[in-house]
Amino acid sequence: MKEDAFQALTVETLAPRLSAIPAVAERVGAAPERWKVREVGDGNLNLVFIAEGEVGSVVVKQALPYVRLVGDSWPLPLKRSFFEYHALTRQEKRAPGSVPAVFFFDEAQALIVMEYLSPHIILRRALIKGERLPRIAEDLGLFMARTLFRGSDFHMETRERKADLALFADNTELCDITENLVFTDPYFDAPMNRHTPELDPVVAELRADRDLKVEAQRMKHLFAAKAETLVHGDLHTGSVMVTAKDTRVIDPEFAFYGPIAFDVGMLLANYWMAFFSQKGHEAGGSRDAMRAYLLQVIEDTWAVFRAEFSRLWRTERAGMLYPSCLYEDQGDALGAEQALGHVLHEIWTDMLGFAGVEMHRRILGLAHNADFEDIEDTGLRATCEAAALKLGRHIAVNRRHIASLTEINHLAQLLDEGRAGALTGRQS
Repeated sequence: MKEDAFQALTVETLAPRLSAIPAVAERVGAAPERWKVREVGDGNLNLVFIAEGEVGSVVVKQALPYVRLVGDSWPLPLKRSFFEYHALTRQEKRAPGSVPAVFFFDEAQALIVMEYLSPHIILRRALIKGERLPRIAEDLGLFMARTLFRGSDFHMETRERKADLALFADNTELCDITENLVFTDPYFDAPMNRHTPELDPVVAELRADRDLKVEAQRMKHLFAAKAETLVHGDLHTGSVMVTAKDTRVIDPEFAFYGPIAFDVGMLLANYWMAFFSQKGHEAGGSRDAMRAYLLQVIEDTWAVFRAEFSRLWRTERAGMLYPSCLYEDQGDALGAEQALGHVLHEIWTDMLGFAGVEMHRRILGLAHNADFEDIEDTGLRATCEAAALKLGRHIAVNRRHIASLTEINHLAQLLDEGRAGALTGRQS
């Protein structure tokens, strides 16, 4: 394809434009008239197509020069596809088999052609349907530990990491979206906010909560200043595709160098929101088993992450931080373990703060979760959302004093049952 002016793909133009590219034609077929193309994007930003032909199928993702959810009144640079492509290549190197294979990238046209994952479905949709996936805790715990550790100064050669940091530092517009939509807008009456009307009393209480607003801005400070590793940047249940035997992470266009805890907190927050949404999806029967499954997934994901991060610390700690010449090489393995304990504790504490804020922004901000949005009864939806808001407030404000996920999950059960009382305002 010529590097000419950007042209948004359509169902009609995709096959003629892409069939001339050998890397695409060899996976779909050389005859564009025999391609079947459909647009399947339901996200907030991009076009997504599936192209099927005589040979096989691919996914084609193209960035648009604006936020699709809002329209051309909110311009957005096409270069975000550049960051997504480079993030995918790094994630594949650091956690092989965890992301779709990339077949072709066109920077000028802001498009990526990648593996069509089938019969995979979006994890969020599976959880809404009540499906219990057996591998997600292990697979996503390993993905986070491997990508986050191996993209940090614990592992990477210093010059390479600093060059990578400089490259991703240019992803400023997408970082700006996160900085505002996640950490600031939910806590005041921002123009693009929206929430279920029955939540008005809880929302007013949260927005008057000084302690919460201070903690939310402390988390924003960490997000902006703590460039520890290459993070996915948008790791929620809508960014994961699954079968019972396979888990793949998609859509890393928000990737940048940020806190290790950010991806972990965002993912666990989305599991908690899935837990609280179960009341709204019980038309087919009780979801008690699904609730128990989700709480166990939360505990197992953190346990897998912690165990793999610790293994990598002991076997792949080759970067400039905590060098073995200060510890193991001097016969002081205990010193390395002491340092690991400090690092993991800091990740734990930061993770809780990011998780709490993520629950708030998904209910009060611009971009909402289908877990709640698919609940048609707004009164019931608000009941589910209020419990999530209260848990989010509790773990964000009290994150330095929470000992375990078992403790948090017990509180989540009390809130889900309506037995925990008020957790907002000045209470802690």
